Amino acid sequence: MLPFLSLFKGEIAALSAALIWAIASFVYLKLGRRMSPLILNGTKSVLAILLLVLTLWVLQDNPSALTRQALLLLMLSGAIGIGIGDTAFFGSINNLGARRALLMESLAPPLAALIAFFFLQETLNAIAWVGIFLTVGGIAWVVMEQGSATKVRSPHIWRGIGLGLVAAFSQASGAVLSRAALLDSEISTLWSTLIRLLAGVLVILLWLGRQSEELEDLKWLRSPRTFAIVAATAFGSTFLGIWLQQTALKFTAAGVAQSLGATSPLFALPLAVWAGERISYRAVIGVVMALAGIWLLFSRL
Repeated sequence: MLPFLSLFKGEIAALSAALIWAIASFVYLKLGRRMSPLILNGTKSVLAILLLVLTLWVLQDNPSALTRQALLLLMLSGAIGIGIGDTAFFGSINNLGARRALLMESLAPPLAALIAFFFLQETLNAIAWVGIFLTVGGIAWVVMEQGSATKVRSPHIWRGIGLGLVAAFSQASGAVLSRAALLDSEISTLWSTLIRLLAGVLVILLWLGRQSEELEDLKWLRSPRTFAIVAATAFGSTFLGIWLQQTALKFTAAGVAQSLGATSPLFALPLAVWAGERISYRAVIGVVMALAGIWLLFSRL
């Protein structure tokens, strides 16, 4: 068992992040009805930064291995992937609903693989490419099986699609930039997570400076219940989720990490069943298809 964990630590980290993000996506859908994407993204990121600083202090981890180039790459990764990508994703959730937003997000893995190929010369064998497309295809199939309980009626559906595309491209680019930084230095994944979040928050603050009216949404944080929910999701989806994503990017190829990290809809199905939604046989076929792709990604070595 231990050799398996050691050999596939990146892949396992990506799947773990996907599980956490699946749970968080349902929470974000509810929070998005009260708070703007910028405020929600900024709040959870700031809380996660505090948790990271505390963790690094407890572990006495220092960034001595951080190079100037890695710092620049991680800051760009955070600004693009978190500051722009995550904010666009939350906006997509608000306009499309969680499952359709995740469908748009499934474009990120092949984009990440292509960007990594052109800019990092990171090549994948045929089995890996088949695995990526089977996984992404299965995810898309699952997400397209919309149940009535998950549909969101919105007059801004094209805005949601546009935000979804921005989110997918931004997160793919951010992942590749992180991968480049982690390959360039021996910096810990906790530090890389912190740097990405700091850069992401900086972008969010710049946006808020131009959209100060959204600061009114901070009033919702006065509610102890709402603050507790935001804090819990910050710990799960941002602190743990992004740290696991960084771990995945450190130990496996960008396209593989993004593909496995995009399997949130598969984990969301049991949650949908628990919420009383009926799952079609076609959705089950999509799950089987995605699982076949995941198996290929694990067996590609």
